[in-house]
Amino acid sequence: MKTEVVVVIGAGGIGMAIARRQGFGRHILLADFNEALLAAAVKDLEVASYEVSSLKVDVSSRESVRALADKAASLGSVVNVVNTAGVSPNMAPPERILTVDLYGSAVVFEEFEQVIAEGGSGLVVSSMAGYMSPALPKEQDHELAFTPADELLKLSFLSAEAVPNSMVAYIISKRANHLRVQASSITWGKRGARVNSISPGIVSIPLAQHELNSPFGDMYRAMIEASPAQRMASPDEIAVSANYLLGGDAGFVTGTDLLIDGGVISAMLAGLLPTP
Repeated sequence: MKTEVVVVIGAGGIGMAIARRQGFGRHILLADFNEALLAAAVKDLEVASYEVSSLKVDVSSRESVRALADKAASLGSVVNVVNTAGVSPNMAPPERILTVDLYGSAVVFEEFEQVIAEGGSGLVVSSMAGYMSPALPKEQDHELAFTPADELLKLSFLSAEAVPNSMVAYIISKRANHLRVQASSITWGKRGARVNSISPGIVSIPLAQHELNSPFGDMYRAMIEASPAQRMASPDEIAVSANYLLGGDAGFVTGTDLLIDGGVISAMLAGLLPTP
């Protein structure tokens, strides 16, 4: 029987929770840009008896993502691909956010489409921020969905003049994730595979604490307080949702996004929170 391979890009809290849930009895190929974080994550999985290998990856480089896809295919049958890579508005300027969160996600879809197994599934971890954007013109939505990845950042409405700050870049990138999933579901479907996204709200991982201590901290606290859940999510709650979308029970689900935000977007729609 051919080894089943689960690829997880991003060795942070959400990526590791998904790796643990999806990877037991399979081969996990774990990737991250941060080599120290990656090495520590691999050690944790090996101590827990997971079969795991690793590779440094830069999702903003097509060559790097292609090398990861090639390694995954060399290990066995690529049944799951999960992309959790991203940078937040407090971590990077607009150009970097667009390059990693928007272009990088598109490249992962394009490269792993070439190696995903029949019956396999892909998932990008997006964000509730994708629901915070006012409606874009129909032609812009279409361009975000279907423009080849290497031409995406040349779109006029993604220029430095059109994207004034990191929050706007982040919101547009996450909106684009939802649209790219819809477009990619067509081409992935020709291989008998599915692709979806999930959009978490505030998750209890080190990144959340970083954000709470940042200039955006008051906004994050207001979101938690105004939401119906009035709390953050645990990484395992996100992994449970990912497990559903990656598995056979979701065999009729492709090209869609699952919002997992404790009701933050509902609070915004109700006027309890301002739209960023």
